[in-house]
Amino acid sequence: MKRICFFLFVISLTGTGMSCAEGTDNPIVDETTTLPGSEIYDNAVMSGTVNLWRQGNIPTVTRNVNNSDGPDFIPNMEVFTVGEDTAPKGAVIICPGGAFMFRSMQNEGYDIADMLVPMGYQCFIVNYRIRPYTMQESATDLQRAIRYVKAHADEYRINPDNIALVGFSAGGILNGEVLLNWRDLTNGTALDNSYVPDVLDKVPVSACAVGMIYSFYGRLSVSMNDVETLRAANLPPAFYCWGTRDGFAGQFTQNAGAVEQAGYRIERKILQNYPHGYGSGGNSAVWGNDFDRFLMSIMSENSAVDDVSVNVESDVVEAMYDINGRQVTPETAKNGIYVVKRTTGTSKILLN
Repeated sequence: MKRICFFLFVISLTGTGMSCAEGTDNPIVDETTTLPGSEIYDNAVMSGTVNLWRQGNIPTVTRNVNNSDGPDFIPNMEVFTVGEDTAPKGAVIICPGGAFMFRSMQNEGYDIADMLVPMGYQCFIVNYRIRPYTMQESATDLQRAIRYVKAHADEYRINPDNIALVGFSAGGILNGEVLLNWRDLTNGTALDNSYVPDVLDKVPVSACAVGMIYSFYGRLSVSMNDVETLRAANLPPAFYCWGTRDGFAGQFTQNAGAVEQAGYRIERKILQNYPHGYGSGGNSAVWGNDFDRFLMSIMSENSAVDDVSVNVESDVVEAMYDINGRQVTPETAKNGIYVVKRTTGTSKILLN
């Protein structure tokens, strides 16, 4: 419990506040709520798979499910991290598509992590619930993944403000559902009042950017282009990528235009003669490099450093903290962004 409170305290001190205000009608966790399940927070998984829920406490409205995941399936997330000698740029949570009937794990999951991890991103592939579960049930799985990564930002060596989403087809629609309807402290009780909130529900849901790869805000096969609804949602910048041979190209064009009209930053990457479902496209030059540049333009701004000269070896340093509020020493600090307190003032610096 102390660790999660400290995490939230650091957010308030460093000015990384969430961009979407809490809705008064949203079920949230208040300070008196009993929070079981702290074990799901205590230790970050650095490689492999982590369950997103505890068995017996998963927000659910669909019963007697029979699908390819089997009766004992617990929504989970697969973790792929950069090497210890690499300073991560941030995190990307990946949602494969598959029309909510299956998850296209190789083409839109593993291939994407294989592309983004060498670029410097901690990657997380979400195994969300598929039909007959509803999109809202799947959305609670994705928001849980965001909370998990943000709660473990210090262990993943990232700025908690630098968590992006990327989704493919139905996976992008799922991203949109979370960004429109499951932000901040809204939790599983909004769907299932038998759900018991736990320690992760203390962590606000947000994303610094979203990648809509042959996808859009809306529901399966139907984009949602209401400008006022989009404007009211306080959405992050969006990177749209689609092919000219995609049957939904017209809807991608309309949705990107509506989001842009609503006042949000948009970047488009239109691939000539590409169909639906190309995944990474085979190499990073297809769209991955552009997505990397797009993310870095946002993440670097979130981690902007002061234009000052600080020599941590010779200057009188009273205290030094990493971007997640952990105190370090000049001797133990690796490459990255730090807040340095000196007798002459406090500065945010970049060590490289």
